Amino acid sequence: MGFFKNIFNRPPKPGKPRPVTDATFDQEVLNSDVPVVIDFWSPTCRPCQVMAGLLNEIGPDFAGRVNIFKLNVAQNPETAARFEIRSVPTLVFIIGETVVDTVVGLLPLMPLTQKLEDLARKRR
Repeated sequence: MGFFKNIFNRPPKPGKPRPVTDATFDQEVLNSDVPVVIDFWSPTCRPCQVMAGLLNEIGPDFAGRVNIFKLNVAQNPETAARFEIRSVPTLVFIIGETVVDTVVGLLPLMPLTQKLEDLARKRR
């Protein structure tokens, strides 16, 4: 049983998307020392699953430069409404408390990587 506990109870690797909720959003996202991208998603959305895979893959390359969060819109309707999320997946890029970019829909790997590189260069 210890083997499975180690696999399933591991904290996410640095740079991998971390879950955020309505209750933790302001503390984790708006108080971040580095730029942030939030992946607004739904568990029934196939493109959301692809986007999550891409962010899981490239997230570690941005560890310490960009914080990546994921927010389930079905479980966290207040934050989704606050950002006027109408479709998923939606990526919202934030520096401090300012939204600097928004992308609705699936973004291919290279443009996604470029957007994260651009965001990482824009510090608070």
